[in-house]
Amino acid sequence: MTTGTPTHGRSRARRPEIPTRLLVHALVRQDGTVDADQLYTVAALIGMTDQQIRLCVKRLVAEGRFTQTGRGRKAILHSVADSPGALAPDAAYVRHAYRQDTGLAPWDGTWHLFAFAIPESRRTARDTLREHLLHIGAAPLQGGLYVTANPVAELVDAHARHLGVLDTLTRLTTIDLRIGDITEPRALAAALWPLTDIAERHDNLATFARTCLTHLNEEPELSDAERITMAVELAAEFTEAMHPDPLLPPELLPQPWPGTGARRLAADCWKQLRETAQQGSAPTLRLFALYADALPADVG
Repeated sequence: MTTGTPTHGRSRARRPEIPTRLLVHALVRQDGTVDADQLYTVAALIGMTDQQIRLCVKRLVAEGRFTQTGRGRKAILHSVADSPGALAPDAAYVRHAYRQDTGLAPWDGTWHLFAFAIPESRRTARDTLREHLLHIGAAPLQGGLYVTANPVAELVDAHARHLGVLDTLTRLTTIDLRIGDITEPRALAAALWPLTDIAERHDNLATFARTCLTHLNEEPELSDAERITMAVELAAEFTEAMHPDPLLPPELLPQPWPGTGARRLAADCWKQLRETAQQGSAPTLRLFALYADALPADVG
């Protein structure tokens, strides 16, 4: 994606990368349609060319993900696969993050370990199970052995069963984890997870959300397209910060942890964007409803 000039009045140090097909999915409205004129307008604000959008739409239609009526900017895309794309939040995952932030999910001191030995003949299943463990926040200890501080056994069991490799999976819990001479929980977490990189992504989210809040508060004349662009970029920044984030309990993280403040700012920003979207002339995007469902009622 080609990055263009900032669209919201003041310059920003960085902008999230948004692939064209993710933008199309992000602009699906509540009725399952995408307005092509809105798509081209928002794409231009992000820095994409009309040619990029035309080619992307052509591919999505050819793949059967959308059908199209009309041509050019007067076209309407109709979602077939009903997929919100990678910018949609995992509601349970996001809710858990906010529960941790507010002290509602304290750590009980238990480490959850998973081990498997899947033969080379089932390499695809082995790789898929490993990717699933990493996706839900587990860290590798050594070959085929992973650990997390969160109770995710049911998720891992279900995935292993789906892959047909449950019989190869061993899981256990311990309160006595040691790596070399490291036994202190926060030191173990720092050794197992790239906390500096995770914190940096949350710092980026906080900076972006803070900038968005400034524009929303100081520039009420922003157009519907500019607000939608802001929402799509916020969703991309939120996704980049949260995935992958192992959502370690606060007891295992340096304090103050930037993720807490970043998520609070993002929630505040979503609240304002959702309210202004409801007041605007453009139909509400499905993305707003997905985030409203993911964020706790008392946040944002």
